[in-house]
Amino acid sequence: MGGASSSSASVPSLRCSRSPGFSAASRDSRATDAFFPVRDYDLAATLASGQAFRWRQVGEAWDGIVAGRWVRLRQTGELLQAETAVPQSDWDWLREFLQLDVDLTAVVATFPDDAPMRASVAACRGLRLLRQEPWETLVSFICSSTKQIVQIQQIIALLCERFGEPIPVAADVRRLHSNAEGGTRRAEGKSEPPDVGCYPVFAFPSAVRLAAASEAELRACRMGFRAPFVLAAARAVAGGELDLNRLHSLLTAEARAALMDLHGVGRKIADCVLLFAYGKQDAFPVDVWVRRALTDLYFPRRRPSPQRLEHFASTHFGPNAGFAQQYLFHYVRVKRSEEE
Repeated sequence: MGGASSSSASVPSLRCSRSPGFSAASRDSRATDAFFPVRDYDLAATLASGQAFRWRQVGEAWDGIVAGRWVRLRQTGELLQAETAVPQSDWDWLREFLQLDVDLTAVVATFPDDAPMRASVAACRGLRLLRQEPWETLVSFICSSTKQIVQIQQIIALLCERFGEPIPVAADVRRLHSNAEGGTRRAEGKSEPPDVGCYPVFAFPSAVRLAAASEAELRACRMGFRAPFVLAAARAVAGGELDLNRLHSLLTAEARAALMDLHGVGRKIADCVLLFAYGKQDAFPVDVWVRRALTDLYFPRRRPSPQRLEHFASTHFGPNAGFAQQYLFHYVRVKRSEEE
């Protein structure tokens, strides 16, 4: 992607002013739950859309880890409720992760006015992009290569259980996790819980921690051929060869090149990191689902080359191309599951 579009700094701000309706329960400056009024926000679609892998639906709520904190989210209409195990003095970390201040109407207005995008927005209205921690995002998408979402979740859960630090969780999660472990001990011949990582209770391991692991230990987390790639990335970050914080200030093309210097990181993985961790909207990850969407929806009677698809993606979707990509990605996945 070239020209002016290679810098996310040229994209106009799409943030709305912070809603005055936010409140921490009981107005305590260190509350364990908070409420956020939202508009055009589909929490379930956002958390299940293949951009983050540490969220589990528990009844009508979603349990996950954000910035080293266990958090449970619920949505009731235009209100999000967040619960943590540890009192919070502020909730900016969660607002940033959920991108609550982004004006979705302004984002959607920049999408091309064509039939595929109109159908995607109609089917997925409220889908958002998250803003994730760069190191976790990099490792997650290295592990995503040729894997389905449920398999990626299993890999990341095992990685966190074996190398991450335990973090406080709600009492009901502790009981359920304990029951799962008890069931394991009673199940002859099994060395791990039947549903590994069902409840996320470990922080994501640091680059320093993973750099000290062996390739065999990483392979034991079911990541297979991806293990040496994760190890190489951990050593590059831990040793200062790759400064992930610096990528925030780089042009998209420069940041992409820095990530692709890592063994096992191609353009698709690099663009996922740039979009989901850095919010660089001119990053347009093209995987099998997006390639299928672009081909079926925009080139139904011919088979475009990868170069043609890359050029089309970089020129057709406007200043929020990455956001448009996520709508197309989720739309074709949902459509395919409904057809099956």
